[in-house]
Amino acid sequence: MTAPDAMAAMRRPMADTATRHVRWRSAADGRVVVITLDRPDRKNPLTFESYAELRDRFRDLAYASDVRAVVLTGSGGNFCSGGDVFEIIEPLTRMDVPSLLAFTRMTGDLVKAMRACPQPIIAAVDGACAGAGAILAMAADLRLATPAARTAFLFTRVGLAGCDMGACAILPRLVGQGRAAELLYTGRSFDAAEGERWGFWNRLVPANELETEAVALAESLARGPAFAHAMTKTMLQQEWSVGIEQAIEMEAQAQALCMQTRDFRRAFEAFAARQVPVFEGD
Repeated sequence: MTAPDAMAAMRRPMADTATRHVRWRSAADGRVVVITLDRPDRKNPLTFESYAELRDRFRDLAYASDVRAVVLTGSGGNFCSGGDVFEIIEPLTRMDVPSLLAFTRMTGDLVKAMRACPQPIIAAVDGACAGAGAILAMAADLRLATPAARTAFLFTRVGLAGCDMGACAILPRLVGQGRAAELLYTGRSFDAAEGERWGFWNRLVPANELETEAVALAESLARGPAFAHAMTKTMLQQEWSVGIEQAIEMEAQAQALCMQTRDFRRAFEAFAARQVPVFEGD
């Protein structure tokens, strides 16, 4: 088997992936996956198992041959209330340091997997969005919310540092250093209007249109150039920690690679023929 054949063999359909601890469904002919946190009676808290499953599925999406965008949402009028008090928080009070470090690294690995997966992730948030739930929204690429969304990075309110799962690195880039410091020090909640004003939410939509709007946005991205979107996401992530000269060189290399894709050629040919380009992700 040649190297290209071997790499192609690693890719596989993921639209119909079976999951145990979150709900997974496909939309837009398998190009979009909707992942739903589905414990509505408790406002969709995370457990050890759902953390691990989300981490593993986002890692796997790097090898998806079909999925081009992801929607992450919650059921029952809430997004996610954070870690389950009785299934996570209480056991943590009895663990030794090595076990605690294994847990905190696993939760951080979920954010790493979300940032590393090539597909754009859209968080669709209603109601409670607290603790680790706020982190999941923060780690997405785009965020839609309803007017009822209430968000809190409440770690200091339970005796923990605000620097959880990348919050001190990512949140300032979304809302600014001063605003991030306020939210992480105080643990206070902010409503949807304040979140939109500060730039945390891309836009607000009515609750009865939330998932429809999120899927429509995901589908519009899924129709776009998948390789170029993946490269854009990679550069947004990697350029946080480099100077402007290095960033410009990185972008020169990234753009040269995109110019080698068939999608780039298709876009030119469609433009020349005064047609709308149809991207195929290669």
